[in-house]
Amino acid sequence: MAFRLTPQDTSFHELFAVAARHGVAAAEQLVELAVADQDDRPAVLERLTATEATADETTHEIVRTVSSSFITPFDHVDIVDLAAALDTCVDEIEATGALVVAYRMGELPTGCLEVTEILARMATLTAEAMPRLRNLRHLEGYWTEVNRLENRAAQIHRRLLGELFDGRTTDPVEIIKRKDVLERLSAAADAFETVAHRVERIVVKGS
Repeated sequence: MAFRLTPQDTSFHELFAVAARHGVAAAEQLVELAVADQDDRPAVLERLTATEATADETTHEIVRTVSSSFITPFDHVDIVDLAAALDTCVDEIEATGALVVAYRMGELPTGCLEVTEILARMATLTAEAMPRLRNLRHLEGYWTEVNRLENRAAQIHRRLLGELFDGRTTDPVEIIKRKDVLERLSAAADAFETVAHRVERIVVKGS
C-alpha cells in the first residue's frame, strides 16, 4: 500500500465538505417528498436513494484516505467517527422517505413537515461548519444551534406522539405507520446532533 506523508492532508476537509453537501441534498429531497402527492413521491425517493448511495461512496473514500495517510488533520478515530456520523444523517433521512413511500402515507401532519424543515436547516448548518474545521475556529455557534434545533425536533416528536395516542386515531395500522415515521424523523435529528458532538470533540482536542 502506498502511504502519503503530507502535513495536514487537505483532502479530508474537502471530503467532509462533500459529505455534508450530501446531507443538504438529502434533507431538501425529504422536504420535497414530504409535501409531494402520494403518486409523485416514488420519483423523489429514487433521487433520495441515489443521494444516499453517493454518500456511502464518500464515506468509503474518507476511510480509504485515512488508511493510506500517516499524517492527518485530526485523530484517525475522530475522522472515521465524523465520516460515519455524516453518513448516518443521510441514511436516516433516506429511511424516513422510504417509509413514507412504502406505507403510502397520505398528507403528513404539519409537525412532521416542520421537522423536515428543521432537518434541512441542520444540514445547512453542518455544511457551513465543515470548512471551519481547517482552523477549528468559530464553530461553537454551530453546535449550539444544532442542539437547539434537535431540542425543538424532540418537542415536536413528543407532541405528535401524544396526539397519536390520544384516542382520536383509532386505526392501529395507521398508528404504527405514523409512529414509525416519527421515530425515523427523530433519529435523523439525533444524527445531526451527533455530528455536532463529533465536531465539538475535535475542537476540544485541538484547543
